[in-house]
Amino acid sequence: MQFPLDSRQGPAFGLRPGTTAANAQQTMWPELQNDTFLRACLRQSTPHTPVWLMRQAGRYLPEYKATRVKAGNSFMSLATNVQYATEVTLQPLDRFSLDAAILFSDILTVPDAMGLGLSFGAGEGPRFARPVRTEADVVALQVPDLNKLRYVFDAVTSIRKALNGRVPLIGFSGSPWTLACYMVEGSGSDDYRLVKSMLYGRPDLMQRVLDINTQAVTAYLNAQVDAGAQALMLFDSWGGVLADGAFQRFSLDHTRRVVQGLKRDKDGQRIPVIVFTKGGGLWLQQLADCGADVVGLDWTVNLADARRRVGHRVALQGNLDPAVLFAPPEAVAREAVAVLDSFGRPQRADGGWDGHIFNLGHGINQHTPPENVAALVEAVHTHSRRLRALA
Repeated sequence: MQFPLDSRQGPAFGLRPGTTAANAQQTMWPELQNDTFLRACLRQSTPHTPVWLMRQAGRYLPEYKATRVKAGNSFMSLATNVQYATEVTLQPLDRFSLDAAILFSDILTVPDAMGLGLSFGAGEGPRFARPVRTEADVVALQVPDLNKLRYVFDAVTSIRKALNGRVPLIGFSGSPWTLACYMVEGSGSDDYRLVKSMLYGRPDLMQRVLDINTQAVTAYLNAQVDAGAQALMLFDSWGGVLADGAFQRFSLDHTRRVVQGLKRDKDGQRIPVIVFTKGGGLWLQQLADCGADVVGLDWTVNLADARRRVGHRVALQGNLDPAVLFAPPEAVAREAVAVLDSFGRPQRADGGWDGHIFNLGHGINQHTPPENVAALVEAVHTHSRRLRALA
């Protein structure tokens, strides 16, 4: 379902015409006070460029660390506890004037629900106790029972209620390919040897893993929409490690299938979808044609060139180098201005709008000084308003 683009400023996300008060009451949420992020996703006019940060609720915040201690210093205990997940999702919004919240969870909840045994060791990344490496492992793989992920959906609903209309809530998942990488490797990887060995040596097995993941991710994201998510993001964190040709077959095709299967309308509101492939600048135009509303960019892509390449098909999200946030606040502000200037004024000469959501080119580093994030958000809002005021 396509919604007409609206060039007016102000909320554009009301009830579907004809919805009865009785039916509406069952799914009614508080009216959004700041819909700038959603409008930018749909290439509608905005008073400023909205900004949110990948991993904005996380280890760089002292309050997050304190909550994690309360949860027994365990990531999974934190993520699976609805109260704690709600608390840490809202923490960055209490510090910074961000324009969206993102569910606090992990991209690997889906394969964990498949029975692979996800854990996070102290000072280590995620690890699976039972990786998928043999033909028997692949044959046994099944789409998980979504009830095993009930804690995620309960957290989405809890967060949406706690936000009380302050900003929209983004739900997310890892892409089928990125999940497959972790499932086969068993953890992060430097050379992707195991997953690429399966890909090239037994592409039939790789496709079965991806088919299962595609079904699971689609159902998982749709359940997040039902629980209250107002936008969705698909993280293809490892898509950029693939060769041209392999990327289209083993990553993009499955991303496209997920996007095609997603609920894009809930209670009369459009649910924007963002796709992000780290290292995917080479395939920008193909990503723009996958059916998503927004394409996320890492810091290796020039925004002005990206805007020219995608035309008016999609909005763009990105793309400050996260390392900039280690510089002094005045340097952070300068680099933020450079990103905004690279994109240019969102309003076009023909009166239409090209959407831009400011973000980092990847997740925020855990050692980032919080005061530099404050400088970034202020610079984005101030300079983007200035750009809109230019004749």
